[in-house]
Amino acid sequence: MAETPYSLYLHIPFCRQRCAYCDFNTYAGLEAWHAAYVDALEAEIRYLGRQAGWRLPVHTVYFGGGTPSLLPPGAYERLLTAIADAFHLLPGAEISLEANPGTVDRVTLAGLRAAGVNRLSLGMQSARPEELRLLGREHDLPAVIRAVAAARAAGFDNLNLDLMYGLPGQTLAHWQFSLEWALRLAPEHLSLYALTLEHGTPMRAWVRRGLVPPPDDDAAADMYEWAAARLQAAGFVQYELSNWALGGTDAAARAAASDQPPPLPRYACRHNVQYWRSRPYLGLGAGAHGWAAGYRTVNVRAPQAYIARLRAGLARPPAHPFPWTPATVQLRRLPQDEALSEYMLMALRLTREGARWDEVRRCFGVEPEAVFASALARCQDAGLLERVPWGARVTPRGRLLANWVFRAFVGIGR
Repeated sequence: MAETPYSLYLHIPFCRQRCAYCDFNTYAGLEAWHAAYVDALEAEIRYLGRQAGWRLPVHTVYFGGGTPSLLPPGAYERLLTAIADAFHLLPGAEISLEANPGTVDRVTLAGLRAAGVNRLSLGMQSARPEELRLLGREHDLPAVIRAVAAARAAGFDNLNLDLMYGLPGQTLAHWQFSLEWALRLAPEHLSLYALTLEHGTPMRAWVRRGLVPPPDDDAAADMYEWAAARLQAAGFVQYELSNWALGGTDAAARAAASDQPPPLPRYACRHNVQYWRSRPYLGLGAGAHGWAAGYRTVNVRAPQAYIARLRAGLARPPAHPFPWTPATVQLRRLPQDEALSEYMLMALRLTREGARWDEVRRCFGVEPEAVFASALARCQDAGLLERVPWGARVTPRGRLLANWVFRAFVGIGR
């Protein structure tokens, strides 16, 4: 039975402390719940495998957080064994884990690598101590350097570094210092995120009270454009609005001039591409979201409630169809117009590939040039979108004004 491969996202909601900018579903001080949480996560993995009715093919697994590196390697060996039992984990599957630099060493990383993790994402964020303090990060630049060295010694050859720009008071020179340090560490992948002041975070409260200056959008745009040029010169390929990877080839350049989109660079994050292409993924763990079989799923947020639901629900017959589990608090079938808008909002994040009209026709049974005519014309006239033989994608200018482009496609098809 042929089917589009699935991806699995497993949320690890534990942290030593919450960062000042973070609005993710994370909790500090719950060390006593770690073992029970792993039990519940394993139970949900096996439950979903049974619910599917056959061993779904899985080509990416992503442990995100929170701080997944707070759990011992043995937990991941156990969870990956459960995944291999419950699903068809395809050969060469990408298995990623997020880690904070101050929480890993060579022994820990060797254990993770032996358990099957083959892609590591380190939250570097900045190379400057005052910026790390502002963000509420526990580590410093030497800890990042040690973590990268330990990862290489443990056998990791697919390494991502996360950095943040557009911070209060950050100058272009400060940003350049951090990115140059990241390049010196020779990662295969870089994710660069502009700071956003999320509701309920300490950072937003500090800005509103005048304790720190508000982020400067114009300065952030300058940082973004400089980073794009610098990374291109360093051999990185920008394949998504916030993501760059090594592994571009001459074949990719030739494909760019053909009627097919250029292939992804070798070290692109295949798991995140699953989201941007609106392909199916299962969200497991406290607060995790999923998209599969036409349903959007959301799990209960609190880790203790998640554990209780799995314990109580395993003995009961399923209340809803796949991909429901006892942890699910929202199971919603998306109307076609909403799913179509979501496809465009996600696909247009892919800077080289963009939205593919063959995918729109196959998944939604509509003619994209007709359905999107008005939005395409507005964005193209503004210089934010370009037509390509296979569909449409944002222009370099459109990357800076992506939210304006996305708004043009909200509600399409109603």
